[in-house]
Amino acid sequence: MKTAMPSEQILAAIPHRPPFLLVDEVVEQSAERIVCRKAFTGDEFWYQGHYPDYPLTPGVLLCEAAMQAGAVLLSEITKAAQAGDAPAGVPVATRLNNVQFRTMVHPGDAIEIEVDLTERLSNAYFMKARVTVGGKLAMRCEFACTLAPRPA
Repeated sequence: MKTAMPSEQILAAIPHRPPFLLVDEVVEQSAERIVCRKAFTGDEFWYQGHYPDYPLTPGVLLCEAAMQAGAVLLSEITKAAQAGDAPAGVPVATRLNNVQFRTMVHPGDAIEIEVDLTERLSNAYFMKARVTVGGKLAMRCEFACTLAPRPA
């Protein structure tokens, strides 16, 4: 089991960049599971308008954080499968199902993102995710990704 992936490896694994990189660190990873963390400082641009008097992390960004963690997991899976240094393609979301929001995430909160690969069919990867804040469930969902060809 790998632990504590530095940000350089995250940047090599997925195409996302600040200010839209929503994974700070990988704290645990196996062949079919990844656990990541993201800390929200309160300086992120979305808090200015969501909502000015009661800032909340938009639920869609919790979904995006889960899908980015899933993309890091897929990057490692595809690198291992092709025995190379680069992932086979760029993970692209194709489906988001059964999204449930339970606990609000505020500026200054840190989330933990758990993603499990549940099935692979050809070039489609099916995953389920849980995002927690302070040990409480904030969001859970199921999603699917495929690998798009890398730009030349």
